Amino acid sequence: MSQIPQVKIPATYLRGGTSKGVFFSLQDLPESARVAGPARDALLLRVIGSPDPYGKQTDGMGGATSSTSKTVIISKSSEPDHDVDYLFGQISIDKPFVDWSGNCGNLSAAVGPYAIANNLVDPSRIPDNGVVEVRIWQANIKKTIIAHVPITDGMPQETGDFELDGVTFPAAEVQVDFMDPADDDGGSMFPTGNLVDDLEVPGVGTLKATLINAGIPTIFLNADAIGYLGTELQDDINNDDAALAKFETIRAYGAVKMELISHIDEAVSRQHTPKVAFVAPAADYTASSGKQITSADIDLLVRALSMGKLHHAMMGTAAVAIGAAAAVPGTLVNLAAGGGELVAVRFGHPSGTLRVGAQAVQKEGDWSVTKASMSRSARTLMEGWVRIPGDSF
Repeated sequence: MSQIPQVKIPATYLRGGTSKGVFFSLQDLPESARVAGPARDALLLRVIGSPDPYGKQTDGMGGATSSTSKTVIISKSSEPDHDVDYLFGQISIDKPFVDWSGNCGNLSAAVGPYAIANNLVDPSRIPDNGVVEVRIWQANIKKTIIAHVPITDGMPQETGDFELDGVTFPAAEVQVDFMDPADDDGGSMFPTGNLVDDLEVPGVGTLKATLINAGIPTIFLNADAIGYLGTELQDDINNDDAALAKFETIRAYGAVKMELISHIDEAVSRQHTPKVAFVAPAADYTASSGKQITSADIDLLVRALSMGKLHHAMMGTAAVAIGAAAAVPGTLVNLAAGGGELVAVRFGHPSGTLRVGAQAVQKEGDWSVTKASMSRSARTLMEGWVRIPGDSF
């Protein structure tokens, strides 16, 4: 029987927001994986434990959910006035596929602390105590993110009393600013040029939809138009195969309308984007933790799907899209929140609530968002090496 030695690669396992991922410094990767291509993808798949037909990722670092099947590669930035480059890979659980098409907003909160701890930020910029702005170049979407990282005794502070719904324990608050988050390709935050479109989905019907590309491409629907209240929890949808198939069909036709793909068959190879979310006016509900959320606590309800499943809380990038859409009068998100000019909204998600702010401006008929901001937290869970068989990549 042949024996293939394992190789070990320096890595850090971090929580950022409501997600977890394996972080690598680019320089620590094997040479063949320092550039984009099959070797890099194969390495990351094996690290996470995909593809796994059992859907458990038992033989890897993944946690068998879209929120915990993630990888990050960090390097000193090649962009002027930025500290680090941040590349995000969403790992499919059951398919041999790494999706590089978008960002992870939750893990964005962990990039700054990781960069400081791994000497990727100029030490002269780091105070003994205080807050440092880490300027991050998000390489997937070519956008700037600014993370405001608290510092204690010259190192990132990770413990604290900031509570984030969807995360069990409190930690230190990290404010994250997503600068000019709308997609630059095509020139409009709304790829069709409309705040609300009629989205024709064979077998489902014609749905009112707000199609936006800010933070991450997102398809917003009204909950009642697809038979929901907006108060649903994960099991209400994730245990319904017919519902999941319907959402995937909506996602595929929405992706075509947003010109992200040219044919619905291409959606299978673009699993990370676009997202599908549905909105409803504020209402009382019980969050997954048992916490009671009242309509007075929130401005609207939002539920979103990621990698084919209802998310347990809210993706950070989708929260940016929510904030951006809410700031533009007339979108479905804005109308669900009561309409008018809004600079921030607090929305209810399956795990609780989240506040996101956005600054929207209109120029020559086109809307844009200059900044979207939210608070998250981050914590190092483990650091050392990951090991994979030497013939994995």
